[in-house]
Amino acid sequence: MAARERAPSGSWPRLSKFVLSACAASVAELVTFPLDLTKTRLQIQGEAALKQHGEAGLAGPYRGMVRTAVGIVQEEGLLKLWQGATPAVYRHIVYSGVRMVAYEQIRDSPLGKGDSNVFPLWKSVVGGMMAGAIGQFFASPTDLVKVQMQMEGKRRLEGKPPRVRGVYHAFVTILSKGGIRGLWAGWVPNVQRAALVNMGDQRCEHYRSSPQCCCNRSLPSPLTLYRSVQKGERGTGYDADLTTYDTVKHYLLRNTNLKDNSICHSISSYLFFMFLVCVWSSICSGLVAATLGTPADVIKTRIMNQPRDKHGRGILYKSSTDCFIQAVRGEGFLSLYKGFIPTWMRMVITFTNVY
Repeated sequence: MAARERAPSGSWPRLSKFVLSACAASVAELVTFPLDLTKTRLQIQGEAALKQHGEAGLAGPYRGMVRTAVGIVQEEGLLKLWQGATPAVYRHIVYSGVRMVAYEQIRDSPLGKGDSNVFPLWKSVVGGMMAGAIGQFFASPTDLVKVQMQMEGKRRLEGKPPRVRGVYHAFVTILSKGGIRGLWAGWVPNVQRAALVNMGDQRCEHYRSSPQCCCNRSLPSPLTLYRSVQKGERGTGYDADLTTYDTVKHYLLRNTNLKDNSICHSISSYLFFMFLVCVWSSICSGLVAATLGTPADVIKTRIMNQPRDKHGRGILYKSSTDCFIQAVRGEGFLSLYKGFIPTWMRMVITFTNVY
């Protein structure tokens, strides 16, 4: 009885949440996939280990995010910006679903909220890291196939034979060479990246019910913001954005029955303010997540893309540590942040949808 009383009346079954979160993540993946493909190409270019093995390739390296994307369209075709999207969707179905279920299980466990029914920020961060790591471990084989398919266009430009011809062929090829273990090549930096990214974008969960939460303390009421704007006060941080505020106000006046009074101004102020909170929160959380996760992502991509012998063992790198050392020695520390801009942009778009 006590368990039933504590459970929220509007809670959804975990299966429904799994399906909905997987569908939402798949749509976001398809929309932002060209950024992911561009990021992968940037992370591979100028690879020092390839030069040491005499496999630098024939095609010149792309420079920067925009020129990389334009080069792909000009040399391979527009639709090639979505090459590898199918395993990416599979990956998100597995990753997002498992992460969501694992996070809720951790949150609702005795180690989670406890008797106070409050999930502290530090527990939210730890729980998010654990859930992200678990979800990424299960999704790692689809990530491996995605990376290899994303590099097929560049391999053709370099005159190399195709490595995979599709999702099914990729899985069969990897299994035939490396067995089940081969499907989890690069899983260590992959899991590390997921944990770090989840740590970067975790937020307090109890903001809806706790006025003392750190997420709420800086939010002024619509009336306070309205009075500040009406008085023309400086130092509110919104002086440069009054055009957007005025646009929102006139939109409400044109499309609703509201009159130009305090209620209309309050709604306009609140909507505009929440828009700013959404955008800036996404930019900041995306910056932190990208800064923490990009080095592990670069290592993961290179390990997954490296050529392999007939037994499925990597030729260029022995381990994640070896890849890290070779990248820093041969290309410098900043090579670990190749593809940072598209990674950050992709996270900002994703986080904005979440907010």
